[in-house]
Amino acid sequence: MAIDLRNHKLDRAFDHIDVSGGGEIERADLLGLGARILVGFGESPTSATGTKLVDSFDGIWAALSGVLDRDADARMTREDFHKAMAAAFIDGERYEPVFRPAIQAVAELCDADGDGFVRPGEFRTMLSAFGTAYDDVDEAFDRLDRTGQGVLSVTDLVDAAKEYYTGEDPHARGNWFFGPL
Repeated sequence: MAIDLRNHKLDRAFDHIDVSGGGEIERADLLGLGARILVGFGESPTSATGTKLVDSFDGIWAALSGVLDRDADARMTREDFHKAMAAAFIDGERYEPVFRPAIQAVAELCDADGDGFVRPGEFRTMLSAFGTAYDDVDEAFDRLDRTGQGVLSVTDLVDAAKEYYTGEDPHARGNWFFGPL
């Protein structure tokens, strides 16, 4: 993967977690992102759906901390985050068993009526939790909508996230997962 593209995407991912802008993140910050998503959809963190999301985000943090050989209470800088994401999920073997379930949990939460599709309003709720600018959401949705039917399948959303985090093509549709790069 072109290192500049990778770094740019990982910087954006770091910023989703570091909402205070302090330059370091900790487990509570990642769980805070999960909480923002749950609140957006009116889901309790103790429900089955909420627990699945919280546990999967916890799994991401454990994997990141583990590859850095740190305990789960340690903080990470942006550079640490880049190294850990690459080692665990981009170049490493933990994307499928750890990261994908978290993305799946978010995508399924976005599918509020359980029909297998995410609509623009649901997508907007999700991206609001990640801090995507309101004006960028519609274009991101349109770029990810492979069929042009005004819906994203849960599978399409999960695949787009994988393309965002692990893809090397600067023109890939998944690069629009959080709006324009």
